[in-house]
Amino acid sequence: MRNNIGAILAKRTLMNPTNEALFDVAADRRFTYTELNDRTNQVAHALLASGVQKGDRVALLMMNSHEFVTSFFAVAKVGAVIVPLNWRLVPDELEFIVKDAGCTLMIAGGEFAAAVQELQSRGDRTDVRTWVHVGDAAARPSFALQFDEWVDGQSTEEPPLTAWNDDLLYIMYTSGTTGLPKGVMHTHDTQMAALYTLNATADYRIGDRYLNPMPLFHVGALTPAITTAYRGLAQILMRAFDPVKVWELVRDEKVNSSLLVPAMLGAMRMVYDPSVHDHSSVRWFLSGAAPVPKALIEAYAEMGIEIHQVYGLTETCGPACLTTPEDALRKAGSTGKAFFHTDVMVMRPDGTECDVDEAGEVVIAGDHIMTGYWNRPEATADAIRDGWFHSGDVAVRDDEGFIWIRDRLKDMIISGGENVYPAEVENVILTHPGVADVAVIGVPSEKWGESPLAIVVKKDPDLEERAIIEHCDGKLARYKMPTAVRFVDVVPRNASGKALKRELRLQFPEL
Repeated sequence: MRNNIGAILAKRTLMNPTNEALFDVAADRRFTYTELNDRTNQVAHALLASGVQKGDRVALLMMNSHEFVTSFFAVAKVGAVIVPLNWRLVPDELEFIVKDAGCTLMIAGGEFAAAVQELQSRGDRTDVRTWVHVGDAAARPSFALQFDEWVDGQSTEEPPLTAWNDDLLYIMYTSGTTGLPKGVMHTHDTQMAALYTLNATADYRIGDRYLNPMPLFHVGALTPAITTAYRGLAQILMRAFDPVKVWELVRDEKVNSSLLVPAMLGAMRMVYDPSVHDHSSVRWFLSGAAPVPKALIEAYAEMGIEIHQVYGLTETCGPACLTTPEDALRKAGSTGKAFFHTDVMVMRPDGTECDVDEAGEVVIAGDHIMTGYWNRPEATADAIRDGWFHSGDVAVRDDEGFIWIRDRLKDMIISGGENVYPAEVENVILTHPGVADVAVIGVPSEKWGESPLAIVVKKDPDLEERAIIEHCDGKLARYKMPTAVRFVDVVPRNASGKALKRELRLQFPEL
């Protein structure tokens, strides 16, 4: 079978041409499958007219919108490779990714015109030669094409499909433990396998209405967005998360399901008003990126809403483990059992399976595992060994087969659903002339789940917390910046010089 992710949209259009496919909430614009596919084809022909060829990398720097959705499927149809960009990043961070991926065309939202102008001014520090501006024409940089003008008038006919199966579909960048982002490569086949896995495990139904409040540059939003076309759902797409608006959309759009990180669920519970909100249409919410507190699961259970805890990674195209609603309370804190079409093991360093309650590394196998890291053969070889993807997460397996995450080998911090790697933050802080040493850890945050805390050894005795935080501003995305700084005489390290972060977490258990 020849798999092309863009062809999914065309196939669904043939089957359900008049069904609602997408409601772009911010734009107040609805699309049937025919309308969405026609617009996608116009974008595809605009890409071809701009010289985009099979294998070229196309960057998408947009908030959630119908332009993002049509651009994604269009790039897939013409055989190019999508590079979705985290719009929270600053220009230096964006430059690295765009250059590393070799992007030659960028489609960017008007909110990011200043960042786009900064990138374009850097000349050959990126390979982008064609810039497309989405939104208010008054904000369009002079060197950029206006999206609607670029697309309007193009053919709605299907473009010739040139990419299949093991051809690259997208490169999604995730921060590396060295501080440099790594591009996770997924093909049309790995994405299709993720769809099979997700739909064999989760209760999606044709005609369902799926609320997508997560940013589409995340696999946790992108794979469900593709699933809506694969399964024939209507996607209710929010530009950005707002807890009150979520409940309004659940009520007015008769939402059946969604994926929300625990911080979102907590914010929603705080603003829920039974006198004006009606959630009777909801069957379930998925939640991932961090453990869902038992009290929150219980609160939603009292409302009659099932919370299915999910564990996955960019490298697995989303799926890994899932907790069913019947086990959600009994096994609160567990990431559940493996998805269908997925194998999960807790492994010893020698490659053998751990016994029950023995700690080891979570390793995952399945056809939805990434093919590797872009231009990082050594990192790929380290991550994928003997067919198993090594997650870097430490866990135990109980006597019923449930997986319980205990720690993160890579010390990753998850703040509001965003991955923050301490090394990246440490590298920036170390450029401050008043800093002698630093280690960054995650500490519990009621609002974000975790927040970065910087533990600093002073070189300048007059150094203050504010100076370090201000030093990070503009060099790191806001969610990566340390929430607070603590000063110490020495950062504890082992014989190889590695910071003993377990000791630091015990010393600094909270902000």
